[in-house]
Amino acid sequence: MFGKRGNDGALQVAKTLQPAVALRPASTSSTPAPVPARAAPAREEPAAAPSRSRPDSYYETKSKVFAALIDTIDLSQLARLDAESAREEIRDIVNDIIAIKNFAMTIAEQEDLLADICNDVLGYGPLEPLLVRDDIADIMVNGAKQTFIEVDGKVIDAGVRFRDNQQLLNICQRIVSQVGRRVDESSPICDARLPDGSRVNVIAPPLAIDGTILTIRKFKKDKLTLPQLVQFGAISPEGATILEIIGRVRCNVVISGGTGSGKTTLLNCLTRYIDEDERIITCEDSAELQLQQPHVVRLETRPPNIEGEGEITMRDLVKNCLRMRPERIIVGEVRGPEVFDLLQAMNTGHDGSMGTIHSNSPRECLNRIEAMIAMGGFTLPARTVKEIIVGSIDIIIQAARLRDGSRRITHITEVLGMEGDVIITQDLFVYDILGEDSRGRLLGRHRSTGIGRPAMWDRARYFNEEQRLARALDAADAGAGEAA
Repeated sequence: MFGKRGNDGALQVAKTLQPAVALRPASTSSTPAPVPARAAPAREEPAAAPSRSRPDSYYETKSKVFAALIDTIDLSQLARLDAESAREEIRDIVNDIIAIKNFAMTIAEQEDLLADICNDVLGYGPLEPLLVRDDIADIMVNGAKQTFIEVDGKVIDAGVRFRDNQQLLNICQRIVSQVGRRVDESSPICDARLPDGSRVNVIAPPLAIDGTILTIRKFKKDKLTLPQLVQFGAISPEGATILEIIGRVRCNVVISGGTGSGKTTLLNCLTRYIDEDERIITCEDSAELQLQQPHVVRLETRPPNIEGEGEITMRDLVKNCLRMRPERIIVGEVRGPEVFDLLQAMNTGHDGSMGTIHSNSPRECLNRIEAMIAMGGFTLPARTVKEIIVGSIDIIIQAARLRDGSRRITHITEVLGMEGDVIITQDLFVYDILGEDSRGRLLGRHRSTGIGRPAMWDRARYFNEEQRLARALDAADAGAGEAA
């Protein structure tokens, strides 16, 4: 029989041709209980595996082997083993099951099956080969039979699928339970994160008609830096220097952009230039920011419990962190009335605070901030709201994902003041699209707008950065002239 235990409690396999005998708790579920902590794979899966489409017969065989495995092992005993030992035990048992059941498989198919089943029991199932690939930006699971990924700005079919919708839902529950959240019929929408900070969204039936929908915004293992953004063409070297100075001299910054434009990545890049002696407090719906400074306090919102109570909103976090002696407040994403509290913080001694917002241009960003304040129920005159915005925000950085999939920083814009009832802004740096090449890739250039003395000049001088700012602006002017 399979899964027999010796006196030492370790899983042992007796190689016999008898049918599988269940040595496990009385549960009849065909899906393993969540392992308390995700076990890292003992070996990295081949990068090409996710894109290889497999025949239906492979999934039928996998389902039979998996069912026999679950009827054989005691998951509570398996959970006590370390990751590598648990994986080896599973591989031994699966090899015996394949031999006893006489499944006709090639060596390559058997290796794939072993890896898949280990991932099902110890990790995130079919997601594992996708998660180890560093070239994937997004994973989009549309039910059990269809998975898409974004690679190099383009969405393609991943060629992987789940055994059924129940397996997909169980993997989603495993992911969200690790951060103290849940997803089921009574709470079918959930935001969570993976251990590396990658953003996770789950929407389950009955809201998702065709099965559970899982979306993962995947972060690279090596966090991007401004020099790397320069290499990718997202910003010019002179523009990167200006952004570095903006982060260093404690300008209040709002990063604006559409979905997938790289707002969080850019925010992570800017925070690298914060001095190490500053106390930073971050407020996020799901903790994605990974700051490198030694004095960082991370706060995260909490959804309501099953009784509908206990919710902690972003506004609650921002209001509370004002009492925690922050020097900078960083809000991962501004979506609602918390924008008012962030503006108040920016305007009351917390210079260098930052946040991101969904909008398509610097002007639209300002309009959205006004709209969110109005939706929050604040009964303030429109001019007063505009004056608060002008007195709080110094810089708007616009990021965009272009139609060829590339990401560019398209504007670095200063908020200057009021002229009548209109907020006045000026662009320091812009990106011009000049055309496209034979492969459909857009061609463009970053250029200075010729502002020789920006509004942030006095702040730069206060931090002894005015000479570097002047050199960057002059170099950008010269580069734009040569390109023209």
